[in-house]
Order: sequence, then structure tokens, then C-alpha cells
Amino acid sequence: MPFRESNRVEERIALMRAHDSGAFTVTELSARYGVSRATFYELKRRRDSGDERWFEERSRAPLSIPHATAPEVIAKIIALRSKFIHFGPKKLRAKLMMDAPGLKVPSASTIGDILKRNGLITAHKRRRSAIVQDEIVAGASEANGEWAYDFKGWFRTTDGTRCDPLTVTDTASRYLLEVRITPPTHDGVRQVMERLFRDVGLPDAIRSDNGVPFGSIGAGGLSRLSVWLLKLGVKPRYIPPASPQDNGRHERMHRTLKAETSKPAAVTWQQQQVRFNQFRTHYNEERPHEALGQMPPATHWRPSERAMPERIEAPWY
Repeated sequence: MPFRESNRVEERIALMRAHDSGAFTVTELSARYGVSRATFYELKRRRDSGDERWFEERSRAPLSIPHATAPEVIAKIIALRSKFIHFGPKKLRAKLMMDAPGLKVPSASTIGDILKRNGLITAHKRRRSAIVQDEIVAGASEANGEWAYDFKGWFRTTDGTRCDPLTVTDTASRYLLEVRITPPTHDGVRQVMERLFRDVGLPDAIRSDNGVPFGSIGAGGLSRLSVWLLKLGVKPRYIPPASPQDNGRHERMHRTLKAETSKPAAVTWQQQQVRFNQFRTHYNEERPHEALGQMPPATHWRPSERAMPERIEAPWY
């Protein structure tokens, strides 16, 4: 007759009364009431100690947890999460280790548990990964070996103004070189790129999709913009049509940019540009990047040694 939840207390009392009668051995009582000999002796020890509530269920939780996260560390984790609301456990751990090298920082899974207990993280339904159609073309392994540029999907600010953010990243370091609202035209992109080239130099190549203004349906897929790049000694690289996975690093940055700057959008395009500028500083200098060993992109990027020429020579044949 094993103990049941509803009358466990009564059965424990009956067990000890049967023992006190002297009519049963410990082995017989253990079999009769469905308990182990160790449980019997534990109940007897508690009763004989004078504990008036000896028959009640006791918590199995340990009295002390030697590896528990210190309260001050938990406070730092919560404060950091409140400041960087888009950081997950891995990035929070990396940021804590950067800001306080001597701090005993718990694992990412423990940080995740702390966030859940404090209502700072919610579980999301995991999406099934898309089937890989083809091998992703590898980019450069050194800073300025290849950049990538594209327009993040356009949206409207609260006052109804259309925003087309042009984004430029360095492939190897993930450094976000520019986020600039500009018309999605040849002149709009070239103006931004000219200023960027003069500020930080030229890359060896630039990756993009083959849509206007980056590419064209003309000979070799070249546009006026790509011809200008070739004259500067910068090789245009186009991903196959409908293959954003071939520019996956840039597209992943777009997801973070959208979540942190345009949901919801600012009131005016000028205020939206301020958000983009602040995000670029945060992304490059503060935000740990898992592919970079949880270091921010600024620690892996440097300006190019190829300066923008003052005069572009006409090609000769």
C-alpha cells in the first residue's frame, strides 16, 4: 500500500504506530507501506527528535547552492539587459566580460535563466530553416577585401516621408560603414559612396544584388555605377538573382537594423537618420558579434590603404 498524495500524512502516522505496536519488523512495515528502509528510519529519526511536524513533506531543495550566481552579478545582468534590450544571453555575457574583466560571469544559459525569471525574455517559436539551395560564395577574409552594399527595404516615417536607407558593410570585419537615407538612384548611391571612399579609402571589391542602380540588364550586367567602380579599380560582384543567402552577412545586419531603429519608425526622416547614426556607433563599437569571437566589429576593421583618386583616368584600349 504505497503512499498517495491525498493521505500521505495519515499513512506515515499509521506506519509509526504499527512499528510502536511491536507486531511487525522493519522489513515487513516497509513492504506493507511501500517505503524503503531508509525512508522508515528517516521518519523514525525525525519523530524521535521531538519535531512536532515530523510527518509533513519536506522540501528537497538544497539548503545552499555553492555555484549560485551572486546577487550583484544578477543586478548587473538585469541592468545591462535594460540598457541593451536587443542583446541575448551570449551578447550580454560577452559585454559583461568586456566591461568588467575580473567579474565572475555565469554561462550564457544561466544568464538566459536569469532573464526568464525576471520576465526580460520570452520564448519564440523556432522557425524551420530553409533548405540550402546552393553553396554560399565566401567573401574576403581581410578588412576592405570586399564590401557589400544594398538598400534595406523602404518604409515611411510617422509623417509619411519615404525612407530608403543605403547600407554598406565590410564583409570580413562586419563593420557597418554607412547607413544613409538617399534616393535609390545612381546619383543618390554615388554621392554616398564618393564621400565614403574619400573618408576611409577603397575596397578591392563590392558585393551587391544585380538590381538597379547596382546592376543592369545590359552587357555584362554593368550599370553606370558599376562602370564607375571599375574605373576606380573596385570590382563589382553580383549575387545570383533571388539569392539573398549569397549576401547573408549583410542581410543579417539588416534584420538587426530594422528591429532596433524602425519598429516603430521615427517621426521625420531627419530623426530617423539620427537613429541610424547612433545604431552604427553601437553596432561597431559596443555590440559583440558571435562570428568575431564576441568582439565588436571595430576591433577587426581598419581604413583602407587605397585612397580615393582625385582624378579618374579614362580607360585606354
